[in-house]
This record gives sequence, structure tokens and C-alpha cells, in this order.
Amino acid sequence: MVVAVATLGIVFSIPGQTMGFSVFTDILIEELGLSRVQLSTAYCVGTVLSGMTLPWLGRVFDRFGARKLIVGSSLATGVVLFLLSVVRRLVDGLAEWQEAVSKTVIAFVVITIGFYLIRASAQGVLTMTCRNAMGKWFDYHRGTALAISGTVTAFMFSVAPKLLFVLIERFEWWGAWMILGGASIGIMAVIGWVFLRDNPEECGLVMDGQVDTGRRRKAHADSIAHRDYEREEALRTWAFWVFNLSFAFFAMFSTAFTFHILSLGEEFSRPREEIVNYFVPMAVLSVGTNLFCGWISSRTRLKYLLALMNLAALTGVIGTMTLDTSGGLLAYIVGNGVCGGCFSALSGIVWPRFFGRRWLGAIAGIGMSTMVIASGIGPLIFSLSLSLAGSYVPILWGCAVLPALLAIGAVWADNPQRRIESA
Repeated sequence: MVVAVATLGIVFSIPGQTMGFSVFTDILIEELGLSRVQLSTAYCVGTVLSGMTLPWLGRVFDRFGARKLIVGSSLATGVVLFLLSVVRRLVDGLAEWQEAVSKTVIAFVVITIGFYLIRASAQGVLTMTCRNAMGKWFDYHRGTALAISGTVTAFMFSVAPKLLFVLIERFEWWGAWMILGGASIGIMAVIGWVFLRDNPEECGLVMDGQVDTGRRRKAHADSIAHRDYEREEALRTWAFWVFNLSFAFFAMFSTAFTFHILSLGEEFSRPREEIVNYFVPMAVLSVGTNLFCGWISSRTRLKYLLALMNLAALTGVIGTMTLDTSGGLLAYIVGNGVCGGCFSALSGIVWPRFFGRRWLGAIAGIGMSTMVIASGIGPLIFSLSLSLAGSYVPILWGCAVLPALLAIGAVWADNPQRRIESA
């Protein structure tokens, strides 16, 4: 039940994810009269501001628990989507009321606030709450639970652009946001309150249910948490920052190429319908990798999977730079698909395994904050590359350096719990 509800919650976060916004990018540029750089800047500012609030919201999670936060974030997401559906009328009304202020400035400020609210409520709190909920209910089977969840969410994220295109064609862009907002309030908030609970102990249960102790002892020594780390202790470990920055890079790069997917397709001579369809094979690879990582995570060190993730990210960047060739297309799909699968598994497994459950919200809040801020920066630096250099290639060369360095850094990203075990 926890896996099902948490997975549904992540699916309902799609309107706040870049995957959900990518189909609205060109529409907003036209409706609000903003340039691509201006819209990307608004997206960056709004996302960075939302990321800065997540460490505090992580502590709120520790205090109030998953049930209350999943309801609150679902309600907030619905309200924000209703506001976004009238953003054009809101900008026009404010422009008539404040004639001395440029309409472009008003549009920029309004959509920045909109980006901040939807990224904080959906991509930030709702996603973080759902992942943490699974982390608190599972130990031995944590990898399996997250792999099952990741399989469903990877499929839904891959088909989201097409489904949103259908909604926009049938109900227009504002109607699509109203439908999604109504579903968030009327469906997700209700399901979260009725079916989700914060932890197994409050229900008289134990983590994983009744798991045979003999099977539990077969788990790799790296998968056993001996004590809970406070946030400040976690931040002083090398492993936290290598994993955190790896997740942040994936968030930045995947957000950037998704946000500008149609523009990238145009530069590299890939038709609009074709470039969007690449998300499907990418999702298939992501699902397979996610299942593999979930299965093997309790049998090996996570730093090996982190190295695989960063090497796949490097492959995806190189593939994006050579997207107009058959080899580049293959690298783009395989690299980003494998990297996405590793990310889905590791981002839910690593924090409770390395640092325990007691202050999971505070630690995961820092991680989510970093990812959200990085995801806001990505679209902006990509649009600046296109604006200043007339191509995405310069920024792609810069992106290739980071996963290469992080793959090397993964060599020393050992579980801090191992020091306790050996003491």
C-alpha cells in the first residue's frame, strides 16, 4: 500500500517536473510574450528559490510525517495549477492596472512566482515525501520497493509529454492545467490521507513486514545502518557530497535537455515528433536499469552503482552532442536511460542506508534542495549557450567534464556506516 500510494504521488508531481513543463515551454513563450532566455531565467529563479526552502521543509517532514505532507503538498499543487491556468489573464489584468510597468516585466515576475510555487509543492515536497515514505517503511526490501515504484514512474514520465499534448489539444493549455489541478486535490490528497501512514511502528508493524531473519543476514554488510546520523554529521562526509552532486548533475542535465527538447531536435535535425518519441526507449532502459539496481543494491556497495550512473551520464552528454548521427542517437538513448534508472534507485536508497531514518527528512531535504536548484540552473545555461553561441554544443562540452570527475570521486564514496561496523 505504501509503495502504491507513494508511487502515485510521484506520478502526480509530473506537472511540477520538467517533463511536465516541457510541452508548455513554447506555449508560455508565445502566450506571455517572453523570449526563451527570459522564460528560462524565470524558471531558474523560481526553481532556485524553491530549492532554498526545501531544507526547512525537510525538517517539517521529520516533525509532521509523510501522511500530512503528502496531503498538504497535493492540495498546494492543485491550487498552484489553477493559478497557472489563468496566468495569461492575470498578466493582462496587471498590465492594464499598472500601465507604467512593462508587460514583459509583469509576465516575468508572475511566471517566476508560478514556477517557484509549482516546483516547491510538486517537484520538491511531494516527490521528497513519497521517496522518504518508502525509505521509512522498508529496509531489506528498500531497493526492490523503489525499483517497483521507479518502473511505474519511469513509464508514466516517458508517456507524460504525449498525454499532455493530448490534453492540450482537446482542452487547450489552460484547460489541461485545470484538469491536473482538480485531480491533485480530488484524487491524490484524498488517497494520501486515507491510505498512507508515516512509519510501520505507529501501525504496530515492523520494517519490511515479517522478513525471515536468515534472509536478512544475507544482505551485504554495506546495506546495514548501525545508527542514525544528524544532518550536520552527514554533511561532513565525502559520500554525501559525491552522491548529492551526482544526483544534482543528472537533475540539471535531464531538466535542460527536456526543457529544450524541441529546440535541441531542431539544431540536430531531428523532427519534433521523432525527438519526443525517444523518451519511450529511454524509459524502457531506465526501467530495466532501475530493476537491476534495486535487486543488486542489497548485495553490493552503492558506490559501484554511482560510478555506473556517472559513466552513463557522460555517455548521454556525448550522445546529445552528436545527436545528428546514428551512433550519437544510440549513446543519447542508452546513456540517459541507464543514468535515469540508476538515479531513480539510488536517490531513494542511499540516504536511509547511509544515515538512518531518524533525521531522514532533514538530510533528504538538503539533497532535494541541491537537485531542485540544479534543475533550475540547467535550462538557463542551455538557453544562454544557444543565445550567445548559436548552439548547444559549448554547454554540452562543459557538461561532459562533471560526470567524468564524479565517476572518479565515486571510488571513495563508501558508506559511513562501515566505519562504525569496523570500530
